[in-house]
Amino acid sequence: MEELYTLEKEVGRGSYGVVFEGHMARTGQRVAIKRLPCSNPECIELYLQELWAMRSTAKNHVNVIALHSCLLQTGPRSLKPLKSGKLPLPLVESVLKGSVVRAQQGQERDNSQSSTQRSVNSVSRLQDRTNTVSARSKLQDKEQSNASTTPQRPQNRARKRPAQREEEQPEPLRCLALWLVMEYCDGGDLNQYLLSSPPDAQRNLSVVQQLCSAVAFLHCLGITHRDLKPDNVLVCVTPKGPVVKVADFGLSKMSEGLLDGDLTRQHFSSTCGSDFYMAPEVWGGLTYTAQADIFSLGVMFWAVLERITFVEEGTTQEQLGAYVCKGRWLMPLGEALWENADLQLCIPMKFKRAPPLPPPPGPAMCTLLLDMLAADPDSRPPANQLEARVRSALKEDSR
Repeated sequence: MEELYTLEKEVGRGSYGVVFEGHMARTGQRVAIKRLPCSNPECIELYLQELWAMRSTAKNHVNVIALHSCLLQTGPRSLKPLKSGKLPLPLVESVLKGSVVRAQQGQERDNSQSSTQRSVNSVSRLQDRTNTVSARSKLQDKEQSNASTTPQRPQNRARKRPAQREEEQPEPLRCLALWLVMEYCDGGDLNQYLLSSPPDAQRNLSVVQQLCSAVAFLHCLGITHRDLKPDNVLVCVTPKGPVVKVADFGLSKMSEGLLDGDLTRQHFSSTCGSDFYMAPEVWGGLTYTAQADIFSLGVMFWAVLERITFVEEGTTQEQLGAYVCKGRWLMPLGEALWENADLQLCIPMKFKRAPPLPPPPGPAMCTLLLDMLAADPDSRPPANQLEARVRSALKEDSR
């Protein structure tokens, strides 16, 4: 690793891996390096989904995190760069077989190979002797050629082939971890960035517009994120303002061959995502489409524009997110709409915003938020219309 990158410090830790701040050894460029341990097939499947999605987005959109390179760790100090466009076959095999080659299994192979090599050496010595005998036999055959016309099969020729196959077998790779090298975002995630400073209406609107652009780009490529939330949006601080980056594609799904790029025709069934941003159809265990991403965006937009926060049970960190109050409990919007599809959401949310309070969104923006948070997925605007809808709403509200 030291020859390619230097690890400075840990900057994040999640359920599946650890993220470090680091630098490229040659250029000194600061990067984020994510280590994903290949401990079980279920985790590996998520890693491959993330890798495939990030390779598809490449560096083509300013609001989607850029992947610089990917490395496969095959030993304690051994890293193998992965070629662009190809998935590591040992990891694909682990997912398909449902088992991972562990270090002790690798040691067993080493012992087996050592035994095999000893056998090969013995066979080789035996072949050396038989080759000498064979040469003498050929001379005798030549002298007796006039006496016999029956073809003689060369002796011991077949013995060499098994030994050659044994010697040519490559040593199996031990996949210990995947390392994803990505662009570094110095502003932290969207929660940290927005809640660490006073509200700024223009900055909030810029964040909303950038997220619209990012999700439209992903959906155009056939990528459904399935876990959009402020934790999975990173921020780069620039002199011209924040640049947000959609990240963490471990739960994403790619759809190929869709007619006219219509992602709403592709249905998913796995219940995944984060409670406070999950669409009602996902809460209910129904099949769902990319429109679930639009609902998640709606929750984020509402929270960003009104600075609505909550503290999830079992945590102490304040997070951006809209919700419904049920007694003294906070209920996720998706869950509330699943229980009552006719529930009327109150936008703007009065008396429930974290001080200091930004100005509430205007009527046109409130209408757009209600459309994005519709209980019926088909009533939500598709991603490729969101940017135009936001611009139109802002223009109307500014009059």
